[in-house]
Amino acid sequence: MSHDNLPTNEDEWKAKLSDEQYRVLREKGTERAFTGEYESCKDTGMYTCAGCGQALFNSDTKFDSGTGWPSYYAPASPDAVTEYSDTTLGMTRTEVVCSNCGGHLGHVFPDGPQPTGQRYCINSISLKLEEDL
Repeated sequence: MSHDNLPTNEDEWKAKLSDEQYRVLREKGTERAFTGEYESCKDTGMYTCAGCGQALFNSDTKFDSGTGWPSYYAPASPDAVTEYSDTTLGMTRTEVVCSNCGGHLGHVFPDGPQPTGQRYCINSISLKLEEDL
């Protein structure tokens, strides 16, 4: 995935994304638990970035974490996401962003299933499912 055709400023991002997508992807917001389109989705395919279309998570790695957000135990590839330390809200967490456009996806926690032990807790609004045909 290249950076070609990505918005170059926040006005372009606002024009490309819905208000809620902008709030989460560009302003690091969070959707309310148990409200996202993909929270309980069992369809198969590739979850891509709603901002740029980069492949992020394969449905094969999705699991029901009971947290209210779609959860995955691994990204689609090691370079699909970038992780940063997030110390907002008085706690230390690891933020997950799209490595292509920098869109905020959610956070990763060390309490997921094997084989990785990771739980990528991702906002549905940050994703688009490209279903298997």
